[in-house]
Amino acid sequence: MDSIIAASARALAAGDALGALKRVALRNDPSALALRGIAMAQLGEHPRARALLRQAARGFGAHEELARARCVVAEAEVALAMRELGAAPRSLSAAAATLEARGDRANALHARLIAVRRLLLLGRIHEAEIALAKLDARGLPPSLAAVAELTAAELALRSLRIGPAQAALARAHEAADRAGVPALQAEVAEARAALARPAARRLFAGGEQALRLDEVAALLDSGALVVDACRRGLRCGPTWRPLIHRPVLFALARALAEAWPDDVDRHALIARAFGARRSNESHRARLRVEIGRLRSLIITLAHIEATPRGFVIRPRGAGTVVLAPPIDGDQASLLALLSDGEAWSTSALALALEASQRTVQRALVELETGGQVRSIGRARARRWLSPPLTSITTILLLPTALPFE
Repeated sequence: MDSIIAASARALAAGDALGALKRVALRNDPSALALRGIAMAQLGEHPRARALLRQAARGFGAHEELARARCVVAEAEVALAMRELGAAPRSLSAAAATLEARGDRANALHARLIAVRRLLLLGRIHEAEIALAKLDARGLPPSLAAVAELTAAELALRSLRIGPAQAALARAHEAADRAGVPALQAEVAEARAALARPAARRLFAGGEQALRLDEVAALLDSGALVVDACRRGLRCGPTWRPLIHRPVLFALARALAEAWPDDVDRHALIARAFGARRSNESHRARLRVEIGRLRSLIITLAHIEATPRGFVIRPRGAGTVVLAPPIDGDQASLLALLSDGEAWSTSALALALEASQRTVQRALVELETGGQVRSIGRARARRWLSPPLTSITTILLLPTALPFE
């Protein structure tokens, strides 16, 4: 490798995209094209970056299998940055196998890490956890080690495992400092700052309390019956009863929990669950049916008893708590529902929020414009997800992914 290519590669590894471009901007050999593609990707010019990487791959030809595999990995990460997630992952897996067979372990692990990040962006959290657990990150360059730890932190945060998330972010911070890349250091700092922001509100008689993620996790582990208005369900210890698709039952559970230890008047429950301003015998009969359904669903978590004026909930554990989104409004409820990282359809969101699909679609479009949600797929296959809790480094693309050695 000539000295200009080596100098350009070192500039990219340090996050100096402009410095790398200055050295190879007038060259059209495959190595220079690949470096230009990575530099353009770091500058956010993803379509141009992809075109350059494809041109470089064609220039390397079939006789330079290792270099072509590195181009495939680079292009896959550009697609990840562009959130184009529909491509089949087989080419990336084949490139990883080629890199592994040729002794390029770091870039093979990088390719597999890209596959994990793709699963995470698709909302396939369980699959991403399994894939990440199979990776042996020992000996990775500091920049890739930081990305791996950011991904691990993202997965832990989605499951409210705050301790593992904090440990992963601490390791990411250490790796980013060793890498010395300002953009990566800023990204890790932003991820750590997210843990200090309000994530939910605890509602109680006469007021509310803002909670951080670690406080939410502690509350869920406290043994209390938690009516979670963020994810629409009931939790007591390890037991989870989802009520996403049963909005009437959730409305009743929330009303009873907000009033605990007092009871709730039947008229108030009817208004809350059915939206009826005036109740009649039909409403009262329906209320009895729905209370019976709720009682059967949560029998291992709490009792629901009839009182002279209504109903009262008696939790088996240490009291009852209501968790609400950090701010009020339909958009806040949408963000709370999407915070689990899973992919949601508009019909499921509409059912959970007791709103029309058109109302939900309008809210999602506004949130997407502000970068607060994202979508995958089209037409009826379209699904909505929250943005990653960490940015997953879309501005530090493959500083060591091409033949720099």
